[in-house]
Order: sequence, then structure tokens, then C-alpha cells
Amino acid sequence: MKTAIRVLLTICFVLAFNTAASTQTAKEVALPNQTVHATGFFDVKVTPQPADETAGSPALARMLLDKHFHGDLEATSKGTMLAAGSGAKGSSGGYVALEVVTATLKGRTGTFILQHSGTMTHGTPTLSVTVVPDSGTGQLTDLAGKMSINITNGKHSYDLEYTLPETQ
Repeated sequence: MKTAIRVLLTICFVLAFNTAASTQTAKEVALPNQTVHATGFFDVKVTPQPADETAGSPALARMLLDKHFHGDLEATSKGTMLAAGSGAKGSSGGYVALEVVTATLKGRTGTFILQHSGTMTHGTPTLSVTVVPDSGTGQLTDLAGKMSINITNGKHSYDLEYTLPETQ
């Protein structure tokens, strides 16, 4: 379990370090369904869960996520992450996660779900974080987009590239 947790954290941090930071400003004005950016920072608490032999293998680490977003996206999220890999430096592994985000996005309120898929192949990371289609509620109905994550000096930041209809 400790190895799986170490793999999970290694994958998350390496992927985040290698994701490009946003160069957009928060003062963009969106036309209907035009892609815009929301940027800011977030805090995350990752809580390891006990191994579950009935889930397939004790090599799968399960973690609970608790995030607080600040900036253009003021939100909290709760989620679950699964990870597997050896944990050795330069090794391979992967993680998946889903998180429910309760948000105010540039003044519009609602919820949506983020889906993560990260892979480390011999030390080379790839990461995809997308808004699950049709998961938006309230004023965030029809939200579509993807998020990049960056960690600089231990601080987590995000860039949510999204589209959202003008009116609800």
C-alpha cells in the first residue's frame, strides 16, 4: 500500500510539474460558446484509504480528494482517485480520478464533474483532465472543457479552458 501511495503521489506531482502554465488573463470576455480560460490556484488534501482485496489487487491505491479552488473558479471538490505502479524513480504507472466540483465560475454557480487520466511511461508523464460531458448543473449546464494543472514551488495552479453558453 505504501508503494502504491508513493506511486500515486509521484505521478500526480510529476504530471503537474510538466503541465504548461496558463498565459491567459482573467479579463477575457466570452462570446457564446467561445473558448475562454479561468485561472487561479488550489489547495488539495489527499487521504489514503485502506487496501481493498476485493477491488482486484492490493496494488491499487485508493485516495480521497478534497480540493479548494481560488481565482476565476471559486469552488470545492470531493473525489476519488485510483493509482497503480512500482513507485521507483523513472518507472511507469497510472492514475484515474473523478471529482465533483461545486463552483462559482466567473460569477455563475452550479456543479460539474472532472475526470482525470494520468500515465507515467518510463518517467514520461501524460495528463488529461476534462469536464465530463453533460455533468454541469445550474448556471454551469452545458459547460465543456479541460483543465491543466501546474505546481511551482509547491503551489498548485489551474487553467480551465472552457466553453459555456451565454444564457441559461
